[in-house]
Amino acid sequence: MSFNICQSAFYILLIFVFSHAPRIAFAQEEPARTLDIRILESIAETRTPAQNATFHFISDSHNYMQIAIPAGLFIAGAISDDKQMRQNAGYVISSTAVTALLNIGLKQVFKRSRPFKKYNNFTALATPGSFSFPSGHTSAAFSTATALSHAYPKWYVIAPAMLWAGSVGYSRMYLGVHYTSDVAAGAALGAGTALGMGFMKK
Repeated sequence: MSFNICQSAFYILLIFVFSHAPRIAFAQEEPARTLDIRILESIAETRTPAQNATFHFISDSHNYMQIAIPAGLFIAGAISDDKQMRQNAGYVISSTAVTALLNIGLKQVFKRSRPFKKYNNFTALATPGSFSFPSGHTSAAFSTATALSHAYPKWYVIAPAMLWAGSVGYSRMYLGVHYTSDVAAGAALGAGTALGMGFMKK
């Protein structure tokens, strides 16, 4: 029941974000007092050396988790001869792969500049890839977390998975490489893709 509510919320977020995507993606042309900028300024004021290291680690964790989770499921399924677990491994990795392809396409469509490239008062603490919208790290994390939660809809799976994905999204803002709207779009893209593929496999 609770996961069905989460599914509905994610679809609403997905529709909202991408119905407003053109305006959001070109928000760098608006005055610097936009909500996106104010949030990044507030986050930047909280930076400390210890937090810098922590959020670098959290940001990079998506590279390992998106492989480790499906690999762990597949290995456990093979050892226990659990066909469903092996199928869930394929579902998680395929959701992340499709999300990555969609993310690449959307970046090329919107071509939004990174905040530190548009505004000189921002300092990036990481070296990002090409364009900003939507956040690739966030979309990958939410795709992995949502697929895992959809496959195993228990609170002790959903809570840590979503906490981790949300932390990855926050880390991208903390490091100064994404606007809040980039992260929101990434979360909606990743979660929406995973849920959509979850319904398709049923």
